[in-house]
Amino acid sequence: MEKQAKKKKKINNKKVIAISIILLILASYLIYVIYLLIKQPTNIFTIEEGNLYKEETDVGYVIRDETVVRGENYKNGMEQIITEGERAAVNENIFRYYSTNEESLKSKIAELDTKIQDAMAESTALSNGSDMKLLEDQIDKQIENINKITDMSQLEEEKKEIDNLVTRKARTAGEASPQGSYLRQLIDERKQYESELNSGAEYVKAPMSGIVSYRVDGLEEVLTPDNFSSLSKEYLESLNLSTGKIVATNSEAGKVIDNFYCYIATITSSEEAKQAEVGDDVEVRLSNNVEVDAEITNIIKEDDGDIILILKLTEQIEELINYRKITFDLIWWNETGLKVPNQAIVNENDLNYVVRNRAGYLSKILVKVERQGDNYSIIDSYTTEELKELGLSEEEIVNYKRISLYDEVLINPDLSKAE
Repeated sequence: MEKQAKKKKKINNKKVIAISIILLILASYLIYVIYLLIKQPTNIFTIEEGNLYKEETDVGYVIRDETVVRGENYKNGMEQIITEGERAAVNENIFRYYSTNEESLKSKIAELDTKIQDAMAESTALSNGSDMKLLEDQIDKQIENINKITDMSQLEEEKKEIDNLVTRKARTAGEASPQGSYLRQLIDERKQYESELNSGAEYVKAPMSGIVSYRVDGLEEVLTPDNFSSLSKEYLESLNLSTGKIVATNSEAGKVIDNFYCYIATITSSEEAKQAEVGDDVEVRLSNNVEVDAEITNIIKEDDGDIILILKLTEQIEELINYRKITFDLIWWNETGLKVPNQAIVNENDLNYVVRNRAGYLSKILVKVERQGDNYSIIDSYTTEELKELGLSEEEIVNYKRISLYDEVLINPDLSKAE
C-alpha cells in the first residue's frame, strides 16, 4: 500500500509539472504575440463608409440687424406684451410702460370689484327676475355650445356673445336691485379708473417685423451689418465681452431683430481661412450641436496675419439672441465616402494608389483622393472619362480595378510587391 501511494504521488507530481510547463509556454506565447502587436500593429485595414471633417473651434461675435425701441416713460417700468423670442409684426404693440400712478389705480379698481360683488350678492332680483333667468339660461347655453366648437373664428364670435350677455346681466342686476343706483355708481366709477389707467400707459410699437427681445446690451448700434469694413481685431477684443455670457434682460427698453439672418465675426489664423474667398460656403456647429450652413460675406486681413471672417447665417437666429460672444465650430468641409488611413495611400508619378489584399493576392489599385485630413482620407474609384483624362490606354481602362466597400488594404504598402 505504501509503494502504491508513493507511486501515485510521483505520477501526480509529474502531471503538475507537465501542466505548469504547458501553461508557461502558453503565457510566453501570448506575451510574445502582444509584443508583436505593440511593436508592429496589423498592417491590414478594412475600408468602411465614413465621414471626414476639417474644422476648427473659434470664438465669434454675434452681429444682428436689430433696432432698439424705447419710449418716454421708461422710468415707470415696463410690461411685456410680446414675450422674449416671439415674433411681432410692424407697428404691433410689443410692450408698454406703466402709468405714473398705476399701482394706486389698480388698488382702487380691486376695491371697487369687491364692492360690486357684495352689492350684487345682496340683490334679491338676481334670483327672482324673469329677465335675469332668461339671461342666465342664454349664458349657460352659449357656454355649452362653445365646448363643441373647433373653428377659431367661430369660437371668437361665441366668446364675444358671452361677454355681451354677461354685461347685460350686470346692467339688469343693477336696474332691478333696490340699490341699483349704488351699483351703477360703482360700475361707472370703475370704468373711469380703468379708462384713466389705460390712457396713462405708454404703448411701444415694433418699428419693423421680427423677433422681440429685451436683452439690450448697448452694442446694437455698434455691431451692425453696416460697418463690417471698420471692424478690427483690436476693436473686437477691446469690447471685453465674456464668452458664452447671457445678455441681461433690460427693464427700460426692448428691441426687434431681423429673423431672417444674422452674422458671426470670428478671428482666425488657420490655413483654410487664408485660402478662403468671399462667397465660400461653410458650416457652423453651435453650442446646441446643431450644424447650419453659413456663407463667408467679408474677409478682413490683419497686419499680424490673423483674419477676420464674417459668416452669414439664415438658421438658428433665435438660438443666438441670448448671446453676443460665443464659441462655435467652423467646419470648412465635410466629406462622406470610403475612408482609409493616409498610410494606406502611396503617391507614384502624381497618382495615388492603394494595395488591396484578397486572400493573399495583392492588387495595386489607382484611386481618387476626394479629401485628405490629418490622419484619414476619403477615396473613390475613377470614372471611365476621368481615366481617359489621366491618359490611360484603352487596355489599362478595360483592366482598371475599382476599390469597394469592405475591401482590405495594406498599411504602408510596397507597390513593387503588388500586381
